[in-house]
Amino acid sequence: MKLTKILEGLIIKESRNNLDLDITNIHSDSRKIKENGLFVAIDGYLQKGIDYLENAIENGAIAVIVEDYVDMSSLPDNITYIKVGDTRKALAVASCNLYDNPSRKFKLIGVTGTKGKTTTTFMIKALLEAHGLKVGLIGSIAVYIGKEKIEDTDRTTPESVEIQKHLAHMADENVDVAILEVSSQAMKLHRVDGCDFDIGVFTNLTEDHISKNEHADMEEYFNCKCMLFDMCKLGFINSDDKTVITIKDKNKTCKFKTFGIDNPADVKADGSTLKTDPSYIDFTANINGKDEQFEVSIPGRFSVYNSLGAISVANEFGVTPDEMRGALKNLKVLGRNELVPNKLGLTILIDYAHTPSSLQSILESVRAYAKGRIICAWGVGGDRDSKKRPIMGEISGRLADYTILMSDQVRTEDPLKILQDIEVGVKKSGGDYTIIVDRTEGIKHALEVATPEDIIVIPGLGHDLYLERNHVKYPYDERKVIASLVDELIAEGKKKLV
Repeated sequence: MKLTKILEGLIIKESRNNLDLDITNIHSDSRKIKENGLFVAIDGYLQKGIDYLENAIENGAIAVIVEDYVDMSSLPDNITYIKVGDTRKALAVASCNLYDNPSRKFKLIGVTGTKGKTTTTFMIKALLEAHGLKVGLIGSIAVYIGKEKIEDTDRTTPESVEIQKHLAHMADENVDVAILEVSSQAMKLHRVDGCDFDIGVFTNLTEDHISKNEHADMEEYFNCKCMLFDMCKLGFINSDDKTVITIKDKNKTCKFKTFGIDNPADVKADGSTLKTDPSYIDFTANINGKDEQFEVSIPGRFSVYNSLGAISVANEFGVTPDEMRGALKNLKVLGRNELVPNKLGLTILIDYAHTPSSLQSILESVRAYAKGRIICAWGVGGDRDSKKRPIMGEISGRLADYTILMSDQVRTEDPLKILQDIEVGVKKSGGDYTIIVDRTEGIKHALEVATPEDIIVIPGLGHDLYLERNHVKYPYDERKVIASLVDELIAEGKKKLV
């Protein structure tokens, strides 16, 4: 495609050299540039994109989009330069142009919120597929087209060029609907600019992602999430969330419908009907004036909210209650209240809970059916909001019978320091606890002390299949770790096979 066409819609402040070029690829990662490529020199929190210009040229870049502060006269003269006010916006617009605006070729659904984005997107996908629609999904676990997994992902919302590439693939595969997890960071960093959303879903809002590299405060965090609904025709929002519901007063361009349990809503569950056990939750919801019963294979009150958001969307597409019932009953989502089968017959749950509210939600849901003790083995990620650590520690100490503090994604922090921050809250609660820095040893200890009546909850990693330390990601699948530890305990004679 001609560079001039790729640049349509951008405000160009200055350019240098030939704009009449044929461009075959775009990226902000110099390592992914290919022959006849357009390199967009984005500045990150730690690095400046222009510092990778030489590498981009070596890999095939013939044109570069640069930030306003860059002195183009000091750069090599053998390629074309375009100066813009915001390279992140430029990357999004240019990517939409290169891939021929694929989101206009099918229905596009965006799901945002602090908790429940992943589960809600998988629920929507399952419900729409039960109705016979072909569905694509881009989220924090992977990219899917129908049942086929296209590739794994390492962030909630990919970079804009990756989004447009995947949406173009979906258009080529004739999907009817695509679903996209939309994080607040994605909105702030313009990753979804140019996407033509038909429907948005706002699951809930609780404190998260408040740090120097994320959001300054809760107001900014909320406002970034609200930006999705400036791009939507129809929004489904949680009527029980006192902050989320205010979006109706902030946004006058999007039509809103509601879902909830406690407050009036367009799709409302009857809180008195909720029944739960380790493998499901059962509830009744009023849809189009009629009560319908559902069983969802992911237990917990929070799962009802996720289901209601998905049901609201599915209802808009004409999915029948019977189709919804079958899809929700059989749904499984990696790392979301996931039961881990094991030779010891123990109840072991893996979950992605990594905020105070999500930790409280899963422990309260487990408490509703626990016959024995709740053993909670967990930690929190490094280089993230440290203020939540003692808060989460107090929650675990109060709701779990025994807390095992162990490493999570420590990134560049001292793992023991992270756990000591959490320990402050656990001590405040008066709960029983221990610190075992090594995650594998922490899980082994949980397995050693657990009885068949106990429930082991392991929050944190969820779907992550790695542990990150000092910018290196080491393979780590908790399911495989648990299986190996169980075999080890049986071989040592510390546990018996059931």
